[in-house]
Amino acid sequence: MQSIPSSADVVIIGGGIVGCSVAYHLARRGCRGVLLLERRQITCGTTWHAAGLVGQLRATHNLTRLAQYTTELYEGLERETGQATGFMQTGSIAVAANEARFEELRRGASMARSFGLEVRVLSPGEARERWPLLAADDLVGAVFLPKDGRTNPVDTTQALAKGARRAGVTILENVRVTGIRTASGRVTAVETGQGEVRTAKVVNCAGMWAREVGGWANVSVPLHAAEHFYIVTQPLAGLTPGLPVLRDADACSYFKEDAGKLLVGWFEPQAKPWGSEGIPEGFAFDQLPADLAHIEPLFASAMHRVPVLESAGVQVFFNGPESFTPDDRYLLGESPETRGLYVAAGFNSIGIQSAGGAGKVLADWIVDGHPPFDLWDVDIRRCMPFQRNRRYLHDRTVESLGLLYAMHWPFRQAVTARGVRKSALHDRLAAAGACFGEVAGFERANWFAPKGTEPRYEYSYGRQNWFDASAAEHRAVRERVGLFDQSSFAKFIVRGADAASALNRICANDVDVPVGRVVYTQWLNERGGIEADLTVTREAEDAYLIVTACASQTRDFAWLSRHLPEGARAAAVDVSSAYAVLGLMGPRSRELLATLTDADLSTRAFPFGTSQVIDLGYARVRASRITYVGELGYELYIPTEFAQSVYDVIVRAGGDFGLTLAGYHAMNSLRMEKAYRHWGHDIGDEDTPLEAGLQFALAWKKAGGFIGREALVEQRERGVQRLLVALALERSDRLLYHNEPIWRDGVLVGRITSGMFGHTVGASLGLGYVSNRDGSDIDSTSAGGSTCARGGASLAAAWIAQGTYEVEVAAERVPARASLRPFYDPASERVKG
Repeated sequence: MQSIPSSADVVIIGGGIVGCSVAYHLARRGCRGVLLLERRQITCGTTWHAAGLVGQLRATHNLTRLAQYTTELYEGLERETGQATGFMQTGSIAVAANEARFEELRRGASMARSFGLEVRVLSPGEARERWPLLAADDLVGAVFLPKDGRTNPVDTTQALAKGARRAGVTILENVRVTGIRTASGRVTAVETGQGEVRTAKVVNCAGMWAREVGGWANVSVPLHAAEHFYIVTQPLAGLTPGLPVLRDADACSYFKEDAGKLLVGWFEPQAKPWGSEGIPEGFAFDQLPADLAHIEPLFASAMHRVPVLESAGVQVFFNGPESFTPDDRYLLGESPETRGLYVAAGFNSIGIQSAGGAGKVLADWIVDGHPPFDLWDVDIRRCMPFQRNRRYLHDRTVESLGLLYAMHWPFRQAVTARGVRKSALHDRLAAAGACFGEVAGFERANWFAPKGTEPRYEYSYGRQNWFDASAAEHRAVRERVGLFDQSSFAKFIVRGADAASALNRICANDVDVPVGRVVYTQWLNERGGIEADLTVTREAEDAYLIVTACASQTRDFAWLSRHLPEGARAAAVDVSSAYAVLGLMGPRSRELLATLTDADLSTRAFPFGTSQVIDLGYARVRASRITYVGELGYELYIPTEFAQSVYDVIVRAGGDFGLTLAGYHAMNSLRMEKAYRHWGHDIGDEDTPLEAGLQFALAWKKAGGFIGREALVEQRERGVQRLLVALALERSDRLLYHNEPIWRDGVLVGRITSGMFGHTVGASLGLGYVSNRDGSDIDSTSAGGSTCARGGASLAAAWIAQGTYEVEVAAERVPARASLRPFYDPASERVKG
């Protein structure tokens, strides 16, 4: 047996397909000191029993890029290594038995087109031609992706391992890792049954065990195993070799031809979590007990779609574990808690089709120190520490497995493991009819049900049941005054003698401002991409309050902490739970607030972009004149124990001013009319302020510069070829959500990044990047404000204005107007009045 080395540049824990892919790609990047440790044998956990489906279309463009790369990798892996993989590009067909599912598939087809995938919308008859054993009489349509395929998971993993070994990777089986050592917040070694291995970089590819492995270094890796069932039939007459993979999501079923047999698997709505008390140490190449009663109801649906199953013999009934995350997206990247500890785990039953791309980008991340492009959808920094809670994971996994094939409705909310994080005002909002949504476990009022109606969602791709209620909230903010509970904001304090200089280097805007100023700014990476979008308020000469989004709390605090200069006399503290936040917004907000405070609220005494501590009711609160809805308004930062009394005072006084409680759906529609950007949708770490129309927030000339400045100077000099624009559909019956293709003069030029109906302007609105594909640069230097161009005859404004636009919605092109300015109050007169 090969002895374990005393040190390595990178240690990979886990020899499934993902761990072997990371090893393979690190070797391709030139890493020589790579050590992969597998506690038993390669593939013995979950890889060996995977169905081996290799699909390409994922929920976002970049995840689709990863899946496309996986297909390309597997297609050539056998030629490269000499190891058979069983890869076949058979295509896949997804069928729909109702109009709602067919709209979902058509929207997916449009999204696929915007991602550059080949896709065809099929009639039921055309679907049956490609899959002769399909019962198609009750279908309304289907979608065919010809480049999808399948592979043999064990053989493909062995091929990756073989390629890695050839390039110098050491792979050792039957070596149990027992711990991860850290010092000063960094990885220093891994402990094994055969001794210690010193290393500065560890990759947790431990699959079902990844939560436990992360816990060794106090790193949250929220995943939980669930039982997954499939059958393999006896050989079937008439089953054509190389048939496309068939998916009938309404039947929770997938079908794969397998050497003349049919493999049929399910993603049932109510799953069975497994391993809550810990996964047995000796678990390897094992099956779980059969549970016919659990899966029996789905047999009928599968037989209805493929009638030959009624007379088919079952050769194998398989039940094996797969690991699932709370949001059905895998976990990738460097952990926010410990430097040098990377994670690639929680693949939600798509590990085979994700492994190639995930391995490649994680290898790039390890070597280059940053991800190669925006991976926020799967970035482990999206996770909250509480999500490692075993009971929470168990209860959420009951639902998460089935969500893979459930309808992917807009605004769909999880129903399990709810009520984890609540505002101090939660019960008051609930009593007022709030319908709550969840972000990072935080319960937030999305809309308020009118009296006599139930606050629950009725989903569709059209106007859902809350549409009119949210429209009323929207109009109240525009015409009178609305009250939002924004307590879910993440809030950080930076304090110390060097706070100003340290923070000014991190922020692209100038935050060395007078006490009481609020600065809107971005945090950029060295490439000029936007890592965070937030406000910074100077509370004192040596203290700042940073406010950012709930969803990016973990990520943003890690970025802040890691970029404070070593030795600086400044410390960052997460104070999110210390303050509730109320947003009082609308043209009558000043009148209402004036009845509750002695502070002078006039524009002269309290201008836009400033913050003061004021008396409000019986409390002292920080009032910041800032807005995300495009109206005169105030964000009120209230010590949590005072939140209820302040809320009650405002609501009691609000009746005389037409005060209306408003939720996050209304906030979204209001911000879309103003073309305000949303980090994670409209802007991210691949998008620069010049492309996003945010150069007004860049302090080009401040002393010391800022992270990313050099990259932006280069981009400014060469010009940009993509810009974020606002679009309004000419038809109000079609709604935009995200990833709908944008066509200009019949040419695909971009896709929608976020969308919502604008009730004031009466149109479906979207934001999206458009690219000038003829190769000429778009002049972004005229772009200013939160919108892009301030007018003039710039190439940007002219190029945008000269085009005729359409947005593709569910495979139908809808005429649209494009603008570099918001469709509501483009000069922001209402905000500053």
